[in-house]
Amino acid sequence: MIDLTDGRTLGRLAATLLVGVVVGLIGTVVHRWDVPWGLVLALAAVLASGVLARAWAGWAGMLLVGLGIVTTVAVLAARGPGGDVLVAAEPVGYVWYAGALVVSLAGLAPRRWFSDRPMTGRRG
Repeated sequence: MIDLTDGRTLGRLAATLLVGVVVGLIGTVVHRWDVPWGLVLALAAVLASGVLARAWAGWAGMLLVGLGIVTTVAVLAARGPGGDVLVAAEPVGYVWYAGALVVSLAGLAPRRWFSDRPMTGRRG
């Protein structure tokens, strides 16, 4: 259970949301840079932010990173005042738009990878 009365926990959650916004912003700009390498780079950043959030703030952090990415990409994908879009309706755009789901891959990693407890013995 997350203690929302602790200032450190709230700071970590706010920071994970900010990381999600930044990754969503940079990934939206980079995803069409050099197809497919820009998209691969953007999705790797999404996965890295998911792992960071899980290690730092648990499941709530992963949720906030995903929320920050999805919200930022949705805002930037909307048609601008001149009619331009940053996320085009083509396969690379669709993959990037669904890219925030890559954050959930960090949830598949074993819990012990993110534990602060020292390992006590070797498993054969």
